[in-house]
Amino acid sequence: MLAAAAIRVLLGFSFKMLAAAAIRVLLVAAFIHPSYALYFHIGETEKKCFIEEIPDETMVIGKYRTQLWDKQTNSYLPSTPGLGMHVEIKDPDTKVILSRQYGSDGRFTFTSHTPGEHKICLHSNSTKMALFAGGKLRVHLDIQVGEHTNNYPEIAAKDKLTELQLRARQLLDQVEQIQKEQNYQRYREERFRMTSESTNQRVLWWSIAQTVILIVTGIWQMKHLKSFFEAKKLV
Repeated sequence: MLAAAAIRVLLGFSFKMLAAAAIRVLLVAAFIHPSYALYFHIGETEKKCFIEEIPDETMVIGKYRTQLWDKQTNSYLPSTPGLGMHVEIKDPDTKVILSRQYGSDGRFTFTSHTPGEHKICLHSNSTKMALFAGGKLRVHLDIQVGEHTNNYPEIAAKDKLTELQLRARQLLDQVEQIQKEQNYQRYREERFRMTSESTNQRVLWWSIAQTVILIVTGIWQMKHLKSFFEAKKLV
């Protein structure tokens, strides 16, 4: 009886520890690259760009929809099918990894291969559509990064996963994303350290150069004054 009670206590304690660890993982993952949505306005030839810091080998999904300003109703209405958006994405090395024309509502996907700041730019094909000429366009943009791009209900239905298996799959994906984030932070720390060392070295050499210039200038002034006094027969 005592042994069984002890086993039950240990199992309960282990389960509580596991649950607490899972909650901590979920809380940490909640603050790492969550999906976010926003809207902005662009003019006829205006271009909007956003900077997103993304670890390497991370999937990003962007969804957008456009609304056209109607002068008669003084409100934004759903855009016509002829109005489209051009999406261009550049990696930290300014290499174009996606450049494509979409419709008034669209979805774009890319995977990062280089950690760092990725530039996401959108602009309309307003020059091809007289209806938008001189008007305003509202763009609703939703960007999802990492494990937030996974459609878990669809994955559960496809792989026939139980609720427990699905939760375990979510935890594994979140842990993998956390690991990528940690690797990216180490990469940023290494680059910052290299930049700091390079800056310190340049400051050191500049200080040495200033000291040498001051010494050479002082010696030259002393020689010049000595020559001046000798010419005036003051010495």
